[in-house]
Amino acid sequence: MSGNEDPATLHKATAFVNGSEDCEGTDKGAAEEEDTGAQIAPIVKLEEVPVTTGEESEEALLDMKAKLYRFDKEGKQWKERGVGQVRLLKHKETGKIRLLMRQNKTLKICANHLVRPLTVLQEHAGSDKSWVWHATDFSDGEVKEELFCIRLGSIENAQKFKAVFEEAQEDMAVKSDADGEAADLAAKALENLKVEENKTEVEEENKTEVENAPVPEGK
Repeated sequence: MSGNEDPATLHKATAFVNGSEDCEGTDKGAAEEEDTGAQIAPIVKLEEVPVTTGEESEEALLDMKAKLYRFDKEGKQWKERGVGQVRLLKHKETGKIRLLMRQNKTLKICANHLVRPLTVLQEHAGSDKSWVWHATDFSDGEVKEELFCIRLGSIENAQKFKAVFEEAQEDMAVKSDADGEAADLAAKALENLKVEENKTEVEEENKTEVENAPVPEGK
């Protein structure tokens, strides 16, 4: 290379050899080619699938934030089940009321049991925002006898929880009485039906015996 080379030309040549100018130009060209504005349709079209939770046919009587604990009999201590929304749900057709609680974010069920008329809510010692009760729970996919403790965010919420829970118990007591009366009526009707069937069978047997009896010969 001679000493009369133009500095600008020398700079361009050096850049070309080092590859910087070529890469930069290629990047710009590629960017221009990629920016076509065309919309490419996805290869697989995902359709929205409705998710059912079993709560669609229920009415919420109560819905509030709480923290739930269960008593570990082996360890003899309270263990946290989760923080989430505790709800009292009444089925629109059967009228049955259950307590359902799901954890926040994961929505994992941490309590799921029917409200029983004989259940007793007891205030937890040393706390006026907590209640303790026994329940036949089904949150883990199997029936278990559990001792729960729930802690609400305020005294007002704790009193509201107790009030709605006890109202639900009264409704379930009335329903139990009605179901019991209906069961008694059904049993009585079935018993009457069996009596009528037996009576009919006896009459048929008597009729058959009379018809098949030999006619006495005249003297």
